Amino acid sequence: MNIKTKTNDGIYIISPSSAVGSPQELVRAQQRLEELGFEPSADPDACAIYERFAGTDAQRLSAFERALQQPAPFVLASRGGYGMSRLLPFINWQAIAQSGKQFIGHSDFTAFNLALYAQTQTISYAGPCAVFDFGQEAVNQEMSDWFVAMLRGEQTRLNFQAQSIRPQRSPLDVAGVFWGGNLALLCSLVGTPYLPDVEGGILFLEDVSEHPYRIERMLSQLHLAGILKKQRAILLGDFTDYRLVPADRGYRLQSVWQWLARHVQVPIYLGFPYGHVPRKATLPIGAGVRLLVKEQQATLFF
Repeated sequence: MNIKTKTNDGIYIISPSSAVGSPQELVRAQQRLEELGFEPSADPDACAIYERFAGTDAQRLSAFERALQQPAPFVLASRGGYGMSRLLPFINWQAIAQSGKQFIGHSDFTAFNLALYAQTQTISYAGPCAVFDFGQEAVNQEMSDWFVAMLRGEQTRLNFQAQSIRPQRSPLDVAGVFWGGNLALLCSLVGTPYLPDVEGGILFLEDVSEHPYRIERMLSQLHLAGILKKQRAILLGDFTDYRLVPADRGYRLQSVWQWLARHVQVPIYLGFPYGHVPRKATLPIGAGVRLLVKEQQATLFF
């Protein structure tokens, strides 16, 4: 989709986690966002480097302060990686909530999404990052379409194919607070004031470069903490880029879903379009949503 009509919506790009690998990818991301009708600009420290991070903790915190002071209504993370968790105790959450700006990102940005909702009940967005998604040589068409529609306030539903991990009554029709993101980041917030206490929610999860036994271990943590059983439904996105080893002896990702089906009675579906993959939806963390699943066709109503 090559949209020529301007939305008159500015996007301010910050780097709150790992360092941007190539400044050229950031330039390409800005060009792509312009083609979609946005007006992107990058924080002065968007390409800063300190150790593995996009600048020191102080630099990355200052980027959030600048994001609140500039006029663009959208703030987009350049990429994930690691580093957001170090900033959580020092962010002025009330100032972010009161700014009215909409923050978007995925992967390590999950820590921000969840902390903002836990601290202020404010909605932010899980979705593409500037460099990781728009800065690549090829950009997924559905990802771009979903991103534009959500930021314009035009996306009212998301359709996808869903596969239950166990025999499930059909149709399923539930409503609740939509939340989740990267599994490892969500688990890292358990026991902290930055994990929302959501009961009757619709939880979505994804991860990258995690062996299936680690995925099971993290899901087991959420299960034993009583978090999974409080949800009305769980949507599993993409779990990618892991490597099985001979010692697995047949243990694989499907083994994790079989274990989950035995121990968690909440409706759980595979196939949610979200993860460290080119095709990902833009999703409102903290919003009330409705999930309808009939046979293998699912619709998430925003």
